[in-house]
Amino acid sequence: MALTTSQMAYDVIPTPIGPITLIASHQGLQEVRLDGRIPASARRSPGQLAGLRRQFEAYFSGRRKRFACKLARVRGTAFQQRVWQELQRIPYGETCSYGELARRIGRPGAARAVGAANRANPWAIIVPCHRVIGANGDLTGYGGKQGIPKKRWLLEMERGQ
Repeated sequence: MALTTSQMAYDVIPTPIGPITLIASHQGLQEVRLDGRIPASARRSPGQLAGLRRQFEAYFSGRRKRFACKLARVRGTAFQQRVWQELQRIPYGETCSYGELARRIGRPGAARAVGAANRANPWAIIVPCHRVIGANGDLTGYGGKQGIPKKRWLLEMERGQ
């Protein structure tokens, strides 16, 4: 059954880094929540998200490096949209610094703004903000200190460690 314009569907999938909530609308994937929170305005619909669930299962088992799904158009500034596009160019298993990402989008010196755009990224893992690290190689960001172990796990998994 297809979603109408006002409906949202969700599914919660178990992963090695904890439950992940996938939220979709008729426009595509709206959000990937790493905290497993369930949206009050959506209905559970595992069937609607079965294909994406399989992609996540393949990713977490090391069999998938990229996701193939339609991302819904979400609100974001032109700067955020540019950062989110550039994040998708960071290869699987590789990292870059916030400063390097700022340079790549033509805004050297905007490393903090890149960090803020990463925090606003609605599609965790699919738009791989976990691949952005501090200039000195430290793992920073990713939902505060609680997210650092998840970020570390994702990067180690992608590097085959």
